[in-house]
Amino acid sequence: MNTKDPAARILVVDDLEVNRDLLARRVGRLGHEAGFAENGRAALAQLSASRWDLVLLDITMPEMDGYETLRLIKDDPALVDIPVIMVSAIDEIDSVVRCIELGADDYLSKPFNPVILQARIESSLSKKRLADQKQAYLQALARELEIGRRIQQGFLPQSLPRVERWRIAALCEPARQVGGDFYDALILPGGRLAFVVADICDKGVGAALYMALFRSLLRVQLGQAPAGEDSAATLARCLAVLNDYIAIEHDRDNMFATLFVGILDPDTGHIDFVNAGHDPPMLHRRAGGSIERLTPTGPAVGLLPGVRHPTASTELALGDRLIVFTDGMTEARGELGALGEARLIELLAAHCGKVEEWLALAAECVRTHVGDHDRHDDVTLLCLQREA
Repeated sequence: MNTKDPAARILVVDDLEVNRDLLARRVGRLGHEAGFAENGRAALAQLSASRWDLVLLDITMPEMDGYETLRLIKDDPALVDIPVIMVSAIDEIDSVVRCIELGADDYLSKPFNPVILQARIESSLSKKRLADQKQAYLQALARELEIGRRIQQGFLPQSLPRVERWRIAALCEPARQVGGDFYDALILPGGRLAFVVADICDKGVGAALYMALFRSLLRVQLGQAPAGEDSAATLARCLAVLNDYIAIEHDRDNMFATLFVGILDPDTGHIDFVNAGHDPPMLHRRAGGSIERLTPTGPAVGLLPGVRHPTASTELALGDRLIVFTDGMTEARGELGALGEARLIELLAAHCGKVEEWLALAAECVRTHVGDHDRHDDVTLLCLQREA
């Protein structure tokens, strides 16, 4: 045993006491701790009761033989990573093959050579230590990602602004623990409502860091709108600052974002907006049920310094709904392929209730469509409705 490695706990499973004692002495000489079990049932009970690093398992035993014991060990998620060396007087190739197929890590025939026994034990323990280190690393990484997820959730509004005669709802579901999508909404001077949905390029931790940067810069710029500045001017100013900062200060990372940002005048229903390379939002007209698309007014934000994003405008009449979404919604993939925009349009046409209800319906539609498949992209939706 390497003096730097801690002593291992090795369970010796054999129905004959003389064999157990012999193996235990060999294990002790290697600097490890030996435990005993006289059959498979006793072995499983000990494995479940405390931590073991390796099992030396005989095949021919009463009550439960080594084959069945090995199968149950490898079928148990809590025990499957414990290496098992079969130590048996049966040296036929069929027995070796069967043990390997059942998940044994090694096989040693009796009477065993002490040098070979030592080599097999240390080899199996080395693999176990490596697997334990990997598991500890993954657990630490999972904890860090969970912390990141909670921090990132804090960048999303804890609650959306309340605006008289308007309903607003939103959700953001990352494909991983953290992601690059975000939404935001805030009240500007004069009671105007600013709202945004954005999709940072890429996914995972890098996108999450830039999500925080984009969101913070945009919120600060919107919140500093001077008194009397009209909505179109506010949008143009904010997008210019955001674009140039990302393109100049972070050009080495080649990060950019598509986004839709609008400023609503609640009294008139007028919306000035910028669509920076984003999927065109759907404007569902209550009168006639038609759906209009708010197409891009410029490229994604952060690609090149000096790019300016023209504004456009629209107006929501009583009962109209505006749906802003990221491509993770329509490109969500399941057994039948991508969900597609047609399904989103069907949902809009079929449900004319409150936007909170429609949002829940759309989210469940994505989950059902994806099923057991892994999500490949974040899903973000923001719904704005003028109450009839």
